[in-house]
Amino acid sequence: MPAHLPRIKARVSIHAHRKVRGLLEGEYAAVHVGRGIDFNDLREYVRGDDVKDIDWKASARSRQLLVKRYVAERKHTVLLCVSTGRSMAAMNDAAVSKRELTVFVAGLMGLLAVQHGDLVSLVHGDAAERHAEPPKGGELHLERLLGKVHDAIRPDGAPADLAALLRYVARTVRRRTILVVVCDDTHIPPESADLLRRLTVQHEVLLLTIGDLDPTLPAVAGRRLVDVDTTAEVPGWLRHDRRLRRELADLVGREEQQLRHRLDQLGVVHERVRDTDSAVTAVFRLLERQRHARRR
Repeated sequence: MPAHLPRIKARVSIHAHRKVRGLLEGEYAAVHVGRGIDFNDLREYVRGDDVKDIDWKASARSRQLLVKRYVAERKHTVLLCVSTGRSMAAMNDAAVSKRELTVFVAGLMGLLAVQHGDLVSLVHGDAAERHAEPPKGGELHLERLLGKVHDAIRPDGAPADLAALLRYVARTVRRRTILVVVCDDTHIPPESADLLRRLTVQHEVLLLTIGDLDPTLPAVAGRRLVDVDTTAEVPGWLRHDRRLRRELADLVGREEQQLRHRLDQLGVVHERVRDTDSAVTAVFRLLERQRHARRR
């Protein structure tokens, strides 16, 4: 079984350097705004207490001002929600395995979490089945989760089904989490949109999409290309058509713009990841955008 975390750490060290790693960690922490605390008990009001903490009903019953006391919640849970349908077994524009890129992105988010002492859990699946792993801390646990994602993505697997995966999360996950969705969907159908809207009420939802391969790129002109979902070979004459290349580029651009617009409407921060070199920067932008979104 390959070790995923050492490769992720090596890539972060080479690409991001210490300064950017620190920024990433800071932006990850900044996702948690507000109090993030649980009610403990009541005590008598003293000068300087926040009036928002006054329990007016309890104060009326006791005829003295009482404020609520809280216990800080020190551990957060990052839920990696990964689509592991067979389309994730393909290649993308950077000639990078989408499976390896998916593991890298999920591992990067998980690594930031465990470095902060937080818990990481996993939900993954396709159209045929969904699986969940409970939240735990530590790099050993994260390595095991990444291994499950890696092994679940197969060319002979079932097709992806983001709606089924989100429905499973909405039905089974009760605790508030930072929900990190990793998929390769190019548009959000109505059912998935409704589920994302529902999930944003309970969770901090961040979405990362893995880019697909453009079969008309000159870099892959000499390769035999097969569609993973249909197993059909892409005809060579199609791949050398300049007009088709322009039309495909326009279509992909429109789809990406529509996807971003739809996710903005739903209040879901989104980034597209094309390769491991840009993944660290993409995650940084994602967390930065989430921080600003929460301030508005």
